Order: sequence, then C-alpha cells, then structure tokens
Amino acid sequence: MPNDDGMERVEREHRASPIDVHVGSRVRLRRTLLGMSQEKLGEALGLTFQQIQKYERGVNRIGASRLFDLARVLDVPIGFFFDDMSAELGGNAVTRSRGAAFGFAEGQEGFEDDTLHRRETLELVRAYYRITDPSVRKRVFDLIKTLSPSE
Repeated sequence: MPNDDGMERVEREHRASPIDVHVGSRVRLRRTLLGMSQEKLGEALGLTFQQIQKYERGVNRIGASRLFDLARVLDVPIGFFFDDMSAELGGNAVTRSRGAAFGFAEGQEGFEDDTLHRRETLELVRAYYRITDPSVRKRVFDLIKTLSPSE
C-alpha cells in the first residue's frame, strides 16, 4: 500500500505545469490567429493532431527543439510563447527586465487585455491575412488606422 508522500508525488507528476499550460495556450492563440487547424499544424511538424492538443492543453511539455519548430511554422519569435506570463510564473520579472532593456522604467503590471482572445479579433486577423495582394492588405491596414481614434 503506497504512502501519502508517494501518492502526492505521483499526483504532482501528472498535473500540468502552469508554464506548460501558458506556452500551450500561446501556441493555440497563434494557430487560431493564423486560421490553422490542429491537423495542419501537426502535418507541418510531423505530429498527430492529438499531440498538438496535448501541447496546447499543457499536458505534454514542449521541448526546446519542438518549440523552435513551432516558432518557425507559426512565424513568431520563441519569446512569443512566454509573453503575457502571469506574475506567479515570473512574468513580471521578464516584463520588467525587458522594459528596462528598452528604456522603460516600469512594466505593464496588472494590465489585462483580452482583445486577442475575442472572436471578432480572430475573424478580423484571419480575413486580413487572406488578402493575398500585399498592396491591398497595406491599404486595408492604413484605412483601419485612419478610422480609429488617434492616441
């Protein structure tokens, strides 16, 4: 009969790490912004869509070489997967040091914006990237900027 310490250790080993969950959610965010299915991402990486699901839920940890491949396929820098990390996970320290590196005195602590997670945003970004002609896409971009209030 296993003791409580052994059961607690096994439970901890099967629980998803908060950092793995965060990285997985960023993979999912970028994939959906691109309008890419889990199957298509899996094909590009030589994986099954089930493996992509596990990565996105944080159940399976993403290794360094796989993270590199994901960044390449999703066309983002590797740091993208760690952006917006919460304070409990050390995100504010990263934000502060990055802010200091660029000459900003303070990070944006406590700033929560769910704009990127809204359906409307996802649909807009997908439609924008479906415009194949770069000059038309630039004109659409300029139009949107002129219609929005100035900062």
